[in-house]
Amino acid sequence: MTDRAGAFVAGVDSSTQSTKVEIRSVDTGEVIAVGKSSHPVTTPPVSEQDPESWCQALTDAFAQIPEHVLGGVAAMSVAGQQHGLVLVDADGRSLRPAKLWNDTQSAPQAAALVDRLSPHGWARACGSVPGAAFTITKLAWVAENEPGLLDRAARIMLPHDYLTWKLSGRHVTDRGDASGTGWWSPTTGEYRTDLLDLVEPNLLDRLPEVLGPADRVGGSTVATLGLDGVVVGPGTGDNMAGALGLGLRPGDLAVSVGTSGTAYAVSESPTEDPSGDVAGFADATGNFLPLVCTLNATKVTDAFRRLLGVDHAAFDALALAAGPGAGGVTLVPYLDGERTPNRPGATGILTGLRSDVSREQLARAAFEGVACGLLDGVDALAAVGVPLEGRFFLLGGGARSAAYQRTFADLSGRSLIVPDASEVVAAGACVQAAAVLTGDRFDDIADRWHLGAGLTVRPDPDGVARSDSIRRKYATVRAD
Repeated sequence: MTDRAGAFVAGVDSSTQSTKVEIRSVDTGEVIAVGKSSHPVTTPPVSEQDPESWCQALTDAFAQIPEHVLGGVAAMSVAGQQHGLVLVDADGRSLRPAKLWNDTQSAPQAAALVDRLSPHGWARACGSVPGAAFTITKLAWVAENEPGLLDRAARIMLPHDYLTWKLSGRHVTDRGDASGTGWWSPTTGEYRTDLLDLVEPNLLDRLPEVLGPADRVGGSTVATLGLDGVVVGPGTGDNMAGALGLGLRPGDLAVSVGTSGTAYAVSESPTEDPSGDVAGFADATGNFLPLVCTLNATKVTDAFRRLLGVDHAAFDALALAAGPGAGGVTLVPYLDGERTPNRPGATGILTGLRSDVSREQLARAAFEGVACGLLDGVDALAAVGVPLEGRFFLLGGGARSAAYQRTFADLSGRSLIVPDASEVVAAGACVQAAAVLTGDRFDDIADRWHLGAGLTVRPDPDGVARSDSIRRKYATVRAD
């Protein structure tokens, strides 16, 4: 392979909310250009999108990139929202809107599947106990509620698979995204047809080929994007790409505060958690990415900000003015049900209110509720033996909030890094594209591009002193 000195790579982040594109220099990792286009808004429990809307958003995002920059793009990769189910017929048309990760209609099917194999059985088979987010439960929902539709499905895809197929014509996926389906084993690196057969038999030939971390899908000319002869990488799931975009290594911890919340770390060995709290994913490099996901993160603080009628900066100021503990006000933030713990029908709980309750206390309680839920996830990672002694990264849209930074640092008692890169998923897709193009190691690219650099936020001793009591109260209210 050639190093293609002076060339550019394109990284795509096709998330629930939008498509984001970054163009970076292969040599330095410098961001050359960016583009972004929104996806249709969804509201759980039914969360669906037309896959063609992702293609249109991709086209619109690339249209924002100058032509002279597009001419230098030599490789690209797509990172996509995990778990979504895309069904395509023999003519290449999607058979129905894609069910997204946060569609919780398949909660009954998830429970039935777990009952058939047991939590321990699922954890051993594929590293995870499937909840409503997992693709296999959505496949079961379609089988039960839309009879005959699976008979017409020639290809079963994840969102990133669909976009890679549209770009390259090849029906492929990668080990990272495949590990979130519920029918592929990170431990063996193989599809588990016995798990698929719990939904419907004879589906194996409709699944994508699982490529290696730096395999080339092929070369492609994509006229609609202004690209000519670009090398296409295998792509991956958004969380796996986020790890690449941080240069995450074994022992490092990442907590992402976006629409949903995630806590994950790179592990050199696979994990099994029969409680279902930790999903035993693979990563995009050949290691593993145990992960905890919550449904409710910035959507919670945005809801309280809207109720108080203030902008983001004013909401941060209110929360920070209240001080640790929010004057005894505690929020369990399961506003749209919850994935971890698995409570799809739950609602939020606000307690500790008195007649002198203040706007500041309500704001602080919202931040602390989200942080406590995600730090419970960090504890779950540690409980299954994941090493977490390295760097602690706070990322996602919420990481730009001073109140989130302060709350996570104090409640964890750890210094944290807020990465300079605001779009680590797109950056990670760029890293994969560069590895595919040049043959360089992922870690070498991360070092050359100075990934993971950012603002360090240190815990405040007063906040740390209150952290145990805040988290204990949260745990008590959550358990009631």
